[in-house]
Amino acid sequence: LQNLSDSSGPGFTPLVVVELASDTKEEAIAWLLSRIRDQQHNGGAELLVEQLGPGVEGQEKENPNMFVVGASWQRLLSGAEDVGLFKEFSDGSMRGFTCANKHNFKDFKGDGDDFLSMAECQYIIKHELDTLRAKDETHVPGYTQVKLYPGKSIIRRLQSKGILIQFFPLHEKEELKRLSFSWYKKMKLSFQPLDDIRHYYGEGQALYFGFLEYFTIALVPMALIGVPYYLFDWEDYDKYVVFAVFNLIWCTVILELWKRCSASLAYSWGTLSRKKAFEEPRPGFHGVLGFNPVTGREEPLYPNAKRQLRIYLVSLPFVLLCLYLSLYVMMIYFQMEGWALSVYDEEPTFWTGILLFIPSIIYAVVIEIMNLIYRYAAEFLTEWENHRLESSYQNHLVLKVLVFNFFNCFASLFYIAFVMQDMVLLRQSLATLLITSQILNQFMEAFLPYWLQRRRNKKMIHKVRKRRTLEDKELPLAEQVRLEAEMSTYLGTFDDYLELFLLFGYVSLFSCVYPLAAVLVVLNNVTEVYSDAFKMCHVFKRPFSDPAANIGVWQLAFEAMSVIAVVTNFALIGMSPQVKAYFPESETQLILWTVAIEHGLLAFKFILTFLIPDVPKHIQIKLAHLEFESLEALKKKFGDITTTFASILKTK
Repeated sequence: LQNLSDSSGPGFTPLVVVELASDTKEEAIAWLLSRIRDQQHNGGAELLVEQLGPGVEGQEKENPNMFVVGASWQRLLSGAEDVGLFKEFSDGSMRGFTCANKHNFKDFKGDGDDFLSMAECQYIIKHELDTLRAKDETHVPGYTQVKLYPGKSIIRRLQSKGILIQFFPLHEKEELKRLSFSWYKKMKLSFQPLDDIRHYYGEGQALYFGFLEYFTIALVPMALIGVPYYLFDWEDYDKYVVFAVFNLIWCTVILELWKRCSASLAYSWGTLSRKKAFEEPRPGFHGVLGFNPVTGREEPLYPNAKRQLRIYLVSLPFVLLCLYLSLYVMMIYFQMEGWALSVYDEEPTFWTGILLFIPSIIYAVVIEIMNLIYRYAAEFLTEWENHRLESSYQNHLVLKVLVFNFFNCFASLFYIAFVMQDMVLLRQSLATLLITSQILNQFMEAFLPYWLQRRRNKKMIHKVRKRRTLEDKELPLAEQVRLEAEMSTYLGTFDDYLELFLLFGYVSLFSCVYPLAAVLVVLNNVTEVYSDAFKMCHVFKRPFSDPAANIGVWQLAFEAMSVIAVVTNFALIGMSPQVKAYFPESETQLILWTVAIEHGLLAFKFILTFLIPDVPKHIQIKLAHLEFESLEALKKKFGDITTTFASILKTK
């Protein structure tokens, strides 16, 4: 959005929108705005805020309580220091920004007008709003039941009580057009503009797209080797032993190299050595009021023992019950499979041949539906467990969802592979599950959001055109804000990483019996880049920047999958006729040798993990040099203080 200093908009660049409930009481609004505008030394956020004017039609349905928030440039620079933002120094290294040292940073010119990206400015405003705390107020004015106490985050309290509906960063139309063109509108095979994505959406989002691109490129060797295997050795499973061994080495090496790639990106973006901010309690966290021993502030406290009881006596049994139901559905699928096979055996025609694939397609659709229902249940349970920190909430949610999704998606394949030992059915089931889930995901993630957003946009533009003709579809500020407020909220990269995790499982666990799996996943990922890019630019509200240094808990999830892949592939190798021929008389010997070699390969995998450094050597040297300089500066500062103190004592 352009800087609107005329009568139609605020006298500052609007960066963030704050929407309060339409029936919010006037005294509460006046109090909140005064706290946002108040000076920092008085406990305020010292930001600029103005109420959004009515829309073109000024309909009664429009919420009048919408506000745009911005900040002076000096306030943003001091905020950059508060949040510990890292920027490129004049010597090329990445250092924490300080106002005192601002002219020594590479891109700081003049007053530093273009020094911070819009995403960084919006992140700073979010931080300042999040850290806006109650002083001596006992409750929100006009709401005696909404209690406050010194040190309580005002924004989080208003969110949890439904007074604050949402606050979100605004899109910047011109920059978004440029990003859209370089990202997905040019239909050609090229690397994604990760630096531009990071500049507009922040590091967390850029790292996801970086990982998606890396994963797709890493799959190309698997796909190239898989095609000839599929074309020439369709029934000869003995040849897949070589493919399985390659698979094992591949999934270990790509994850280790990704750590290095991730570290390089995070260093160049200034998040690798950035100190993690002290975590505040989640908006939904509740408990008995007490004192936090770390901060000394008054806040809700909830007994950890009570939370553990909820986890082990309610959440865990519920997850086990869901796994049992998943197993029950799987057995129904096998009965359907048996029925389809018997029909085909009785009358082998073209139509009965198609019927063989129907049970797998139905089962794949049911799996997706069960995953969706379970996801809502997992979110409800994790919320009910009442975790104090957002990181703890996310870890417990990821664990629940991963366990169920893994079991739900792969249990039937494990059963076919190791109980039924039917490689033809395993290949058919894997292909059907993979293709059906990809079609469903593309429909849910690309077509449906695109269609819904087109309807919303047409409705809004038609409404505006009733009053004025828009030559280039450039909406007035009020209408642009209201349009974005109605857009879907981006819920983070959780579902995107989960989809990649399951695809990685399909490729690494059983692709030796269906070598085309890697080809299908590459095709899926290419379309995923374009559909995700389109959604980010046109379907969702702009998310706040997430200064991530890596892909977090998902790195562990992928590594756990790669360990399971070692066991699975070696078990498949042990079951192949070629290996069984070496142990014609003793099956026990075969099992012992398979387990011994599998353990040896696991040991090799962990040695490889240890030998490949997570951070490239040149970055390690830069980080060590920066730490050395910081210690030297601290020593010098301490020495200066000591000298000054000594001279004062001498004069006395």
